Amino acid sequence: MSLDHAVAMFCHQADSCAELGSPLSAALLHRAAGDLAAGGPCAEAIAGHEDAPGPNAIALRLLGAVHALVLSGRAPDLTAHYPDAGGHFDPADPDAPWPAFRAAVAAHLPFVREWLTRPPQTNEVGRSNLLLTGLAWAQRQLADATGATTTPFPLPVRLYELGSSAGLNLLAEQFRCVSEGFSYGPPDSPVVLADAWRGEPPTWLRDAPLQRVTERRGCDPTPIDPRSADGALALRSYLWADQLPRVQRLNGALALAARTPAPVETVGAAVFLRGLETAPGALTVVWHSVMRQYVPADEWRSVEGELARLAAASTSSAPFLHLAFEPRRVGAGHRFLLTARLSSGPGSTITTTLAESVPHGLPAWTPAPDDPALGQPG
Repeated sequence: MSLDHAVAMFCHQADSCAELGSPLSAALLHRAAGDLAAGGPCAEAIAGHEDAPGPNAIALRLLGAVHALVLSGRAPDLTAHYPDAGGHFDPADPDAPWPAFRAAVAAHLPFVREWLTRPPQTNEVGRSNLLLTGLAWAQRQLADATGATTTPFPLPVRLYELGSSAGLNLLAEQFRCVSEGFSYGPPDSPVVLADAWRGEPPTWLRDAPLQRVTERRGCDPTPIDPRSADGALALRSYLWADQLPRVQRLNGALALAARTPAPVETVGAAVFLRGLETAPGALTVVWHSVMRQYVPADEWRSVEGELARLAAASTSSAPFLHLAFEPRRVGAGHRFLLTARLSSGPGSTITTTLAESVPHGLPAWTPAPDDPALGQPG
C-alpha cells in the first residue's frame, strides 16, 4: 500500500473543493493530506484504502464522516467552525478548524472507518436545473411537431432516473428556478434553485408550462432513504458545510420527499431499464446526472442497448426522451454538458447538446453555436 497515492488524491480533491467554492473543505483536506504523510490519525482512519482509485473519493468520505460527527453532536469543539451547524469559518485563518478536526478523527476512529465504506452521495438537487431545461425543450419540440392540435401539451411525464441516490431529483417539477429576470416553477416551492442561468435562459424555458409528473421511479446500487434520520444525516454530511445555499436546497427537498413518494429500487441501471416501456399519451423520460463514470463499461453497454430499445419503441403518441448531464472530456479538461435524445417514432429522433453547467448544476448556460464540444459524441 502507498500513502503517496492517497496524499496525491487528497491534495487533488482539496484543489477541487477550492475551485468549487468550499474553502473550509479545501483547507481541511490539505491539512489531512499532510497528516497522512506524517502517519497521523487520518492515516490510521483510511488504512486499507490507501490505493483506492480517484472515483472512490476517499477524501470526501473522510470529510463526510467528520461532518456527520459534527451534525450529530459528537464533535462539539469542531462545531464552532462549521457554518451549517451554527459555527463560523474565516478563510483568512484556514488552519483554525484543523486541531479539532484531527482530534475528532482520533477520538472516533471506528465510526470514521465504518463511514469510509459508504459511497459519497449528496443527491445534488441543483442538477434538477438541467432536468427541467431538458423537459421543457422536449415538450416544445413535441408541441411544434404536431401543432399541439391533436395532443394536449405539455404531455404528462413518466420520470425514471438512473443513479438516483435518495431520489430527490425525481421531485424536480416541484422546484423553482430563478435568475435575473427569470423564474420557472411553483412560486411556493421550498426548493429555490437560485442563480439558475448565466446570461439569458433558453427561449423555450421562458414560456414553458409547468411539468406534470405522473410516475416517478429511480434505481441505485446503494439508495438512501431520505425519510429516515440516518438517510438525512448521510445526505447532509456529504454537503460541504460552508455552502449554505446547498444546505438550504437539500432541507427543502427533504421536506418535499416527506410528502411525495419517489421510490428508488436497489438494482443496477441496466436491470432497471429492462422493465421499462413507453406509454401512449405520456412522455417517458430516462435521466441521469454525473453517474455514468461509476458504471462498469459492460453494464453501460447494456444500458445503451435498453435506451436504444426504448427509442425504437417510441411513437408520436408515446415519445421517449433520454436526458444526460454528464462530464465530457473536451481538450485537456472535462465539461459538464446536458445532452438530449428525443424519439417520437421511426426516423423521428433529435439528438442535441442543450446546456452546460458547473458540476452542481447552478448556474447553467447555453454553449455558443461554434463551441467545439457540440460536435463531439457524448
